Amino acid sequence: MNIAVLGTGSVGQALASKLVALGHTVKIGTRDVAASKGKTRPDGWGNPAIGSWLQANPAVELVTFAEAVSFSDGLIVHAMNGQAAIESLKSSNSKNLDGKILIDITNPLDFSKGMPPTLFVSNTESLAEQIQATFPTLKVVKTLNTMSNPVMVNPSLVPGNHTVFMSGNDTVAKNTVRQLLQSFGWADINIMDLGDISTARGTEMILPLWLRVWGKVQTPFFNFAIHVAQK
Repeated sequence: MNIAVLGTGSVGQALASKLVALGHTVKIGTRDVAASKGKTRPDGWGNPAIGSWLQANPAVELVTFAEAVSFSDGLIVHAMNGQAAIESLKSSNSKNLDGKILIDITNPLDFSKGMPPTLFVSNTESLAEQIQATFPTLKVVKTLNTMSNPVMVNPSLVPGNHTVFMSGNDTVAKNTVRQLLQSFGWADINIMDLGDISTARGTEMILPLWLRVWGKVQTPFFNFAIHVAQK
């Protein structure tokens, strides 16, 4: 499958690597290809810059947002900084988005006042809903946004059963995303479909809790698990 990944950071890199390992062809979209390729210094967390990462991953091509989305034959992974999420899709040429599935991993985190970040969308709306409203012909499925990127693509890093949430309006799109999650190693029993896209309000608002747990346990290798009592 030809898949577009929008976002050059550690999340986009992790998803692109996994998709290539599974046999998909991937192009990563960015705002400025030359500028992105010129980035070689690791970020503040020690993650490789996209320029260095591309040299180590020659199977992945870096192109503009519009070129990546046009290349996709149905699936787009949205791994952007939340504040640039809608603008990146507007740059992709909306006609190229029609009918495609957007796996939305973005979170509405505002770091303008430092750590810990606040949410610039919450309670009565979600970033995923804003994306869906802005691009009504796009099939937005919110998932994978409540965990670190290593766990996204390799759930076995966390022992036992733990949960990946999913929200979206289109049942067929969610079934497609479910199959992709299963290919990442997620057991079907651990994939929880919360309902329509408005339920993404809940998963996006988990992030302040996630960040505080991470500060406490000092490792990104954890996740939330939902265990339902037997009736």
